[in-house]
Amino acid sequence: MQLLAVPMASSGGGGITLLLPLILIVGMIWFMSRTQKKQRQRQADTVAALAPGSKVITTSGLVGIVEETDDEYVTLEISEGVLVQVVKAAIGRVVPDEDATAEDTADETDSADAADVTATDDATKVDVPDTGRDKADGKVQDTPKLPPTHTEN
Repeated sequence: MQLLAVPMASSGGGGITLLLPLILIVGMIWFMSRTQKKQRQRQADTVAALAPGSKVITTSGLVGIVEETDDEYVTLEISEGVLVQVVKAAIGRVVPDEDATAEDTADETDSADAADVTATDDATKVDVPDTGRDKADGKVQDTPKLPPTHTEN
């Protein structure tokens, strides 16, 4: 039996083919580190802008009003008279004031629309819950039921 040596066919451009995945990996790492750097900067700006009276939400979901800020800690009032001290890094975001939001939307209303609105007595207003009957598709949705507030023994 005789073995013959057959030359292997080359695909051409072997160096570029090997370099392309390496370039892609380096590009992905650079992009991810850039994104993380922007997020850290945004978090640092949020923490630096904390002032007493600001409403904030922590990363764990705790909502409170800033009472005092320190170098490392923020004191939050989570309920009337209940103060909690958290690390500044735990502040997730600052909640915008509802008063400022209401004023912005009030300024955007047209004067013609404001003239059409008539003043009504607060005693004649009736608060009716939305039952979902005015949906565009005509289907009625059930209102969600709350869980029981106590258990009977």
